[in-house]
Amino acid sequence: MTPRIISLLAIALLLPLTLPRVAADTSDDRKPAQVMSFHGAGWLERPERMEEEQPFEVIKAMGVKPGDVVADIGCGSGFFARKMAKVVGEKGKVYGVDIQPEMIEILKKKCAEEGIENVIPVLSEETDPLLEPGTIDWMILADVYHEFQLPEPMLAKMRAALSENGKICLLEYRLLGDSAKHIKVDHRMSVPQVLKEWQAANFELVDLQEFLPHQHLFIFQKRPDCK
Repeated sequence: MTPRIISLLAIALLLPLTLPRVAADTSDDRKPAQVMSFHGAGWLERPERMEEEQPFEVIKAMGVKPGDVVADIGCGSGFFARKMAKVVGEKGKVYGVDIQPEMIEILKKKCAEEGIENVIPVLSEETDPLLEPGTIDWMILADVYHEFQLPEPMLAKMRAALSENGKICLLEYRLLGDSAKHIKVDHRMSVPQVLKEWQAANFELVDLQEFLPHQHLFIFQKRPDCK
């Protein structure tokens, strides 16, 4: 039995035990967190983030490869976008997508400082990442989905932007347990919350990994029967 199958079986066994036990696990109770202002961009670049979020291990878990077209949704300062740009190489490209023009300017400055030329800044809308349909091999959302004020239309547009075999990596701080207790509750999500909202948006879970110190790592793809 492969590790992926074991992981998915573990999820299936976990959900029935978790859902009824914790009221905060239901998405009906979840309210979107306030969007972090560009004034907090320094926190996105804190040195500790390399150890806490292990970006290159995340990218390895995603399976991003040279030539891929990737989108960092809610990219902020481009912490992940800049690293993925090095992995996809000259033949690939990374869209750095954010709704704050100030974050886009910070992204541009960081890329210029590091000599990165294959990151394309995209000033998006709250309900639309403004990406061409069917073009994206991978998306990553790092600690940002919980801030979506209008998640349903945004998820629909993201799904449309994925290529035929495109996938999404979602990172969210754990709601349950003590591993992410230093993070405000409204900036954390449980596995049942995420699955309820993403499955309703016609995504299916491909994998769930728990190797990060504070975060869940979900891999989603669009349901085969949905465009």
